[in-house]
Amino acid sequence: MDRATLEHLSPHDLIALLLAQEARHAAEMAAMQARIAELERRLSLNSSNSGKPPSSDGLKKPVRVSSLREPSGKKPGGQKGHPGETLCRTETPTAIIDHYPPACAWCGASLTEAMATSHVARQEFDLPEPQPLIVTEHRAHDCRCAACGAQTRAAFPDWVAAPVQYGKRIGAVVLYLLHYQLLPEKRLATLMADLFGVRLAAATIARISHDCAERFQGFANVVRDQVAAAPVKHMDETGFRTGGKTQWLHIASTMLLTFYRVSARRGSLLAQVVGIVVHDHWHPYYTMTGVLHALCNAHHLRELKALVVFRRAILTP
Repeated sequence: MDRATLEHLSPHDLIALLLAQEARHAAEMAAMQARIAELERRLSLNSSNSGKPPSSDGLKKPVRVSSLREPSGKKPGGQKGHPGETLCRTETPTAIIDHYPPACAWCGASLTEAMATSHVARQEFDLPEPQPLIVTEHRAHDCRCAACGAQTRAAFPDWVAAPVQYGKRIGAVVLYLLHYQLLPEKRLATLMADLFGVRLAAATIARISHDCAERFQGFANVVRDQVAAAPVKHMDETGFRTGGKTQWLHIASTMLLTFYRVSARRGSLLAQVVGIVVHDHWHPYYTMTGVLHALCNAHHLRELKALVVFRRAILTP
Protein backbone atom coordinates (compact mmCIF):
# COMPACT_ATOMS: atom_id res chain seq x y z
CA MET A 1 0.00 0.00 0.00
CA ASP A 2 1.51 3.35 -1.09
CA ARG A 3 1.77 6.55 0.94
CA ALA A 4 -1.01 8.36 -0.88
CA THR A 5 -3.47 5.61 -0.10
CA LEU A 6 -2.43 5.60 3.55
CA GLU A 7 -3.01 9.36 3.81
CA HIS A 8 -6.65 8.93 2.73
CA LEU A 9 -7.38 6.23 5.34
CA SER A 10 -9.37 7.12 8.41
CA PRO A 11 -7.84 6.60 11.88
CA HIS A 12 -10.09 3.59 12.37
CA ASP A 13 -8.87 1.98 9.12
CA LEU A 14 -5.22 2.67 10.03
CA ILE A 15 -5.66 0.95 13.41
CA ALA A 16 -7.31 -2.04 11.73
CA LEU A 17 -4.45 -2.23 9.20
CA LEU A 18 -1.81 -2.13 11.96
CA LEU A 19 -3.60 -4.83 13.93
CA ALA A 20 -3.83 -7.07 10.83
CA GLN A 21 -0.11 -6.63 10.13
CA GLU A 22 0.73 -7.40 13.74
CA ALA A 23 -1.40 -10.58 13.67
CA ARG A 24 0.22 -11.67 10.39
CA HIS A 25 3.68 -11.02 11.82
CA ALA A 26 2.85 -13.00 14.99
CA ALA A 27 1.59 -15.92 12.90
CA GLU A 28 4.77 -15.89 10.80
CA MET A 29 6.92 -15.82 13.97
CA ALA A 30 4.96 -18.72 15.49
CA ALA A 31 5.39 -20.75 12.29
CA MET A 32 9.13 -20.02 12.24
CA GLN A 33 9.52 -21.02 15.90
CA ALA A 34 7.61 -24.25 15.28
CA ARG A 35 9.81 -24.99 12.27
CA ILE A 36 12.99 -24.33 14.26
CA ALA A 37 11.74 -26.52 17.12
CA GLU A 38 10.93 -29.33 14.68
CA LEU A 39 14.42 -29.14 13.11
CA GLU A 40 16.04 -29.13 16.56
CA ARG A 41 13.92 -32.12 17.53
CA ARG A 42 15.05 -34.06 14.47
CA LEU A 43 18.69 -33.22 15.15
CA SER A 44 18.36 -34.43 18.76
CA LEU A 45 16.89 -37.82 17.85
CA ASN A 46 19.05 -40.85 18.64
CA SER A 47 18.63 -44.45 19.72
CA SER A 48 17.71 -43.45 23.28
CA ASN A 49 14.72 -41.22 22.44
CA SER A 50 13.40 -42.61 19.16
CA GLY A 51 13.13 -45.78 17.12
CA LYS A 52 16.51 -45.15 15.43
CA PRO A 53 18.94 -48.09 15.78
CA PRO A 54 22.11 -47.64 17.91
CA SER A 55 24.22 -48.06 14.77
CA SER A 56 22.89 -44.72 13.49
CA ASP A 57 24.36 -42.83 16.46
CA GLY A 58 27.86 -42.96 14.99
CA LEU A 59 30.51 -41.23 17.11
CA LYS A 60 27.88 -39.11 18.87
CA LYS A 61 26.59 -41.87 21.10
CA PRO A 62 24.20 -40.55 23.79
CA VAL A 63 25.21 -40.73 27.41
CA ARG A 64 23.64 -43.73 29.08
CA VAL A 65 20.86 -42.71 31.46
CA SER A 66 19.22 -44.51 34.32
CA SER A 67 16.36 -46.87 33.68
CA LEU A 68 12.90 -45.42 33.08
CA ARG A 69 11.44 -47.94 35.50
CA GLU A 70 10.16 -46.74 38.84
CA PRO A 71 12.25 -47.69 41.93
CA SER A 72 11.14 -51.02 43.42
CA GLY A 73 12.30 -50.23 46.95
CA LYS A 74 14.45 -53.36 47.07
CA LYS A 75 18.08 -53.25 48.13
CA PRO A 76 20.62 -53.56 45.32
CA GLY A 77 22.30 -56.91 44.71
CA GLY A 78 21.02 -60.46 44.92
CA GLN A 79 17.55 -60.81 46.42
CA LYS A 80 16.47 -63.30 49.06
CA GLY A 81 16.20 -66.78 47.59
CA HIS A 82 18.46 -65.92 44.66
CA PRO A 83 21.02 -68.73 44.08
CA GLY A 84 24.51 -67.41 44.79
CA GLU A 85 27.90 -68.32 43.35
CA THR A 86 29.80 -68.69 46.63
CA LEU A 87 32.76 -71.06 46.41
CA CYS A 88 32.07 -74.07 48.65
CA ARG A 89 34.32 -76.81 49.99
CA THR A 90 34.32 -80.24 48.41
CA GLU A 91 34.58 -83.55 50.25
CA THR A 92 36.58 -85.11 47.43
CA PRO A 93 39.59 -82.89 46.65
CA THR A 94 41.69 -83.82 43.63
CA ALA A 95 44.95 -83.72 45.61
CA ILE A 96 45.98 -83.32 49.25
CA ILE A 97 49.23 -81.64 50.26
CA ASP A 98 50.23 -81.93 53.94
CA HIS A 99 52.22 -79.19 55.62
CA TYR A 100 54.12 -79.81 58.87
CA PRO A 101 55.91 -77.28 61.07
CA PRO A 102 59.70 -77.81 60.92
CA ALA A 103 60.32 -76.73 64.53
CA CYS A 104 58.53 -75.93 67.76
CA ALA A 105 57.39 -72.32 67.91
CA TRP A 106 58.19 -72.19 71.67
CA CYS A 107 61.48 -74.01 72.23
CA GLY A 108 62.79 -74.53 68.70
CA ALA A 109 63.00 -78.35 68.90
CA SER A 110 62.62 -80.27 65.61
CA LEU A 111 59.18 -81.66 64.72
CA THR A 112 58.30 -84.63 62.46
CA GLU A 113 55.17 -85.92 60.70
CA ALA A 114 54.75 -88.61 63.36
CA MET A 115 54.18 -85.88 65.96
CA ALA A 116 51.07 -84.53 64.23
CA THR A 117 47.97 -84.43 66.46
CA SER A 118 45.39 -82.57 64.33
CA HIS A 119 45.06 -80.33 61.32
CA VAL A 120 43.02 -77.53 59.74
CA ALA A 121 42.36 -77.47 56.01
CA ARG A 122 41.99 -74.86 53.28
CA GLN A 123 41.04 -75.63 49.68
CA GLU A 124 42.36 -73.98 46.53
CA PHE A 125 40.36 -74.27 43.31
CA ASP A 126 42.46 -73.91 40.15
CA LEU A 127 42.71 -75.07 36.55
CA PRO A 128 44.76 -78.19 35.79
CA GLU A 129 48.20 -77.94 34.25
CA PRO A 130 48.11 -77.70 30.43
CA GLN A 131 48.35 -81.16 28.92
CA PRO A 132 49.51 -82.28 25.45
CA LEU A 133 46.73 -82.92 22.99
CA ILE A 134 45.10 -86.33 23.15
CA VAL A 135 45.65 -87.99 19.76
CA THR A 136 43.39 -90.96 19.08
CA GLU A 137 44.23 -93.14 16.08
CA HIS A 138 41.31 -95.01 14.56
CA ARG A 139 42.28 -98.17 12.66
CA ALA A 140 39.81 -99.81 10.30
CA HIS A 141 40.95 -103.40 9.92
CA ASP A 142 40.37 -105.71 6.98
CA CYS A 143 39.14 -109.20 7.78
CA ARG A 144 39.16 -112.14 5.36
CA CYS A 145 36.07 -114.34 5.36
CA ALA A 146 36.88 -118.02 5.99
CA ALA A 147 33.82 -119.09 3.97
CA CYS A 148 34.28 -117.21 0.68
CA GLY A 149 37.70 -115.58 1.03
CA ALA A 150 36.43 -112.00 0.53
CA GLN A 151 37.86 -109.17 2.62
CA THR A 152 35.65 -106.71 4.54
CA ARG A 153 36.97 -103.46 6.00
CA ALA A 154 35.52 -102.02 9.20
CA ALA A 155 33.78 -98.63 9.02
CA PHE A 156 35.21 -95.55 10.72
CA PRO A 157 32.96 -93.65 13.14
CA ASP A 158 30.75 -91.10 11.40
CA TRP A 159 32.63 -88.13 12.85
CA VAL A 160 36.04 -89.38 11.68
CA ALA A 161 35.91 -88.31 8.04
CA ALA A 162 39.52 -87.31 7.23
CA PRO A 163 42.99 -88.84 7.62
CA VAL A 164 43.83 -86.11 10.16
CA GLN A 165 41.28 -83.87 11.87
CA TYR A 166 40.39 -82.07 15.08
CA GLY A 167 38.03 -83.75 17.53
CA LYS A 168 34.63 -82.86 18.92
CA ARG A 169 35.89 -81.07 22.04
CA ILE A 170 38.03 -78.66 20.05
CA GLY A 171 35.11 -77.98 17.74
CA ALA A 172 32.79 -77.35 20.70
CA VAL A 173 35.23 -74.87 22.29
CA VAL A 174 35.68 -73.05 18.97
CA LEU A 175 31.92 -72.75 18.42
CA TYR A 176 31.31 -71.53 21.98
CA LEU A 177 33.98 -68.84 21.85
CA LEU A 178 33.15 -67.77 18.29
CA HIS A 179 29.36 -67.59 18.45
CA TYR A 180 28.51 -67.13 22.13
CA GLN A 181 31.49 -65.14 23.42
CA LEU A 182 31.76 -63.41 19.99
CA LEU A 183 35.53 -63.60 19.70
CA PRO A 184 36.91 -62.58 16.27
CA GLU A 185 38.53 -65.44 14.36
CA LYS A 186 42.10 -64.13 14.71
CA ARG A 187 41.79 -63.61 18.47
CA LEU A 188 40.16 -67.02 18.79
CA ALA A 189 43.07 -68.63 16.93
CA THR A 190 45.52 -66.88 19.27
CA LEU A 191 43.61 -68.04 22.36
CA MET A 192 43.53 -71.67 21.20
CA ALA A 193 47.27 -71.60 20.52
CA ASP A 194 48.17 -69.92 23.83
CA LEU A 195 45.94 -71.99 26.12
CA PHE A 196 45.77 -75.38 24.41
CA GLY A 197 48.61 -75.46 21.91
CA VAL A 198 46.09 -75.88 19.08
CA ARG A 199 47.07 -73.84 16.03
CA LEU A 200 44.02 -73.11 13.90
CA ALA A 201 43.81 -71.15 10.66
CA ALA A 202 40.92 -68.75 10.13
CA ALA A 203 39.71 -71.00 7.30
CA THR A 204 39.58 -73.97 9.71
CA ILE A 205 37.51 -71.96 12.21
CA ALA A 206 35.12 -70.94 9.43
CA ARG A 207 34.80 -74.56 8.29
CA ILE A 208 34.01 -75.74 11.84
CA SER A 209 31.27 -73.10 12.03
CA HIS A 210 29.90 -73.98 8.58
CA ASP A 211 29.82 -77.71 9.34
CA CYS A 212 27.94 -77.06 12.58
CA ALA A 213 25.40 -74.89 10.74
CA GLU A 214 24.73 -77.72 8.28
CA ARG A 215 24.28 -80.27 11.07
CA PHE A 216 21.80 -78.05 12.89
CA GLN A 217 19.78 -76.91 9.88
CA GLY A 218 16.91 -79.22 10.83
CA PHE A 219 16.89 -77.86 14.39
CA ALA A 220 16.87 -74.27 13.10
CA ASN A 221 13.87 -75.06 10.88
CA VAL A 222 11.97 -76.47 13.86
CA VAL A 223 12.71 -73.34 15.93
CA ARG A 224 11.56 -71.14 13.02
CA ASP A 225 8.26 -73.00 12.71
CA GLN A 226 7.66 -72.98 16.47
CA VAL A 227 8.25 -69.21 16.72
CA ALA A 228 6.11 -68.45 13.66
CA ALA A 229 3.20 -70.46 15.11
CA ALA A 230 3.52 -69.12 18.68
CA PRO A 231 0.59 -67.05 20.02
CA VAL A 232 2.86 -64.06 20.73
CA LYS A 233 6.27 -63.28 19.31
CA HIS A 234 8.59 -60.26 19.05
CA MET A 235 10.23 -59.29 15.76
CA ASP A 236 13.04 -56.86 15.03
CA GLU A 237 15.93 -56.32 12.61
CA THR A 238 19.31 -54.60 12.58
CA GLY A 239 21.85 -53.91 9.87
CA PHE A 240 25.53 -54.81 9.74
CA ARG A 241 28.31 -54.76 7.17
CA THR A 242 29.87 -57.93 5.74
CA GLY A 243 32.37 -57.84 2.89
CA GLY A 244 31.54 -54.19 2.21
CA LYS A 245 27.82 -54.92 1.80
CA THR A 246 24.91 -54.25 4.12
CA GLN A 247 23.15 -57.32 5.48
CA TRP A 248 20.18 -57.52 7.82
CA LEU A 249 19.92 -59.71 10.90
CA HIS A 250 16.25 -60.55 11.50
CA ILE A 251 15.12 -61.85 14.88
CA ALA A 252 11.86 -63.49 15.92
CA SER A 253 11.56 -64.63 19.53
CA THR A 254 9.25 -65.91 22.23
CA MET A 255 9.89 -66.31 25.96
CA LEU A 256 11.75 -69.59 25.30
CA LEU A 257 12.86 -69.59 21.66
CA THR A 258 14.83 -67.19 19.44
CA PHE A 259 15.23 -67.56 15.68
CA TYR A 260 17.93 -65.61 13.83
CA ARG A 261 18.34 -65.30 10.08
CA VAL A 262 20.37 -63.08 7.75
CA SER A 263 19.02 -61.47 4.58
CA ALA A 264 20.27 -58.90 2.09
CA ARG A 265 16.86 -57.18 2.26
CA ARG A 266 15.56 -55.41 5.34
CA GLY A 267 11.98 -56.04 4.27
CA SER A 268 12.44 -59.82 4.00
CA LEU A 269 10.10 -60.72 6.87
CA LEU A 270 9.48 -64.16 8.34
CA ALA A 271 6.77 -66.05 6.43
CA GLN A 272 3.73 -68.02 7.67
CA VAL A 273 3.47 -66.03 10.90
CA VAL A 274 0.25 -66.14 12.92
CA GLY A 275 -0.87 -64.73 16.26
CA ILE A 276 0.31 -61.45 17.80
CA VAL A 277 3.46 -59.74 16.50
CA VAL A 278 5.18 -57.22 18.79
CA HIS A 279 7.34 -54.77 16.85
CA ASP A 280 8.66 -51.20 16.74
CA HIS A 281 6.03 -49.61 14.47
CA TRP A 282 8.19 -50.07 11.35
CA HIS A 283 5.75 -49.81 8.44
CA PRO A 284 6.58 -53.11 6.58
CA TYR A 285 5.43 -55.12 9.62
CA TYR A 286 1.91 -53.87 8.92
CA THR A 287 2.02 -55.60 5.52
CA MET A 288 1.96 -59.00 7.27
CA THR A 289 -1.44 -60.61 6.82
CA GLY A 290 -3.34 -62.77 9.28
CA VAL A 291 -1.68 -61.34 12.41
CA LEU A 292 -2.50 -58.88 15.18
CA HIS A 293 -0.07 -56.06 15.95
CA ALA A 294 1.27 -54.90 19.31
CA LEU A 295 3.80 -52.10 19.69
CA CYS A 296 6.95 -52.34 21.79
CA ASN A 297 6.74 -50.27 24.99
CA ALA A 298 10.48 -49.58 24.92
CA HIS A 299 9.98 -47.64 21.70
CA HIS A 300 6.96 -45.87 23.18
CA LEU A 301 9.12 -44.62 26.05
CA ARG A 302 11.79 -43.37 23.66
CA GLU A 303 9.25 -41.49 21.56
CA LEU A 304 7.69 -39.96 24.69
CA LYS A 305 11.14 -38.70 25.66
CA ALA A 306 11.40 -37.07 22.24
CA LEU A 307 8.00 -35.41 22.75
CA VAL A 308 9.16 -34.03 26.11
CA VAL A 309 12.22 -32.50 24.41
CA PHE A 310 10.03 -31.05 21.67
CA ARG A 311 7.56 -29.56 24.15
CA ARG A 312 10.35 -27.95 26.13
CA ALA A 313 11.76 -26.43 22.94
CA ILE A 314 8.32 -25.00 22.07
CA LEU A 315 7.66 -23.54 25.53
CA THR A 316 11.18 -22.16 26.09
CA PRO A 317 11.17 -18.46 25.11
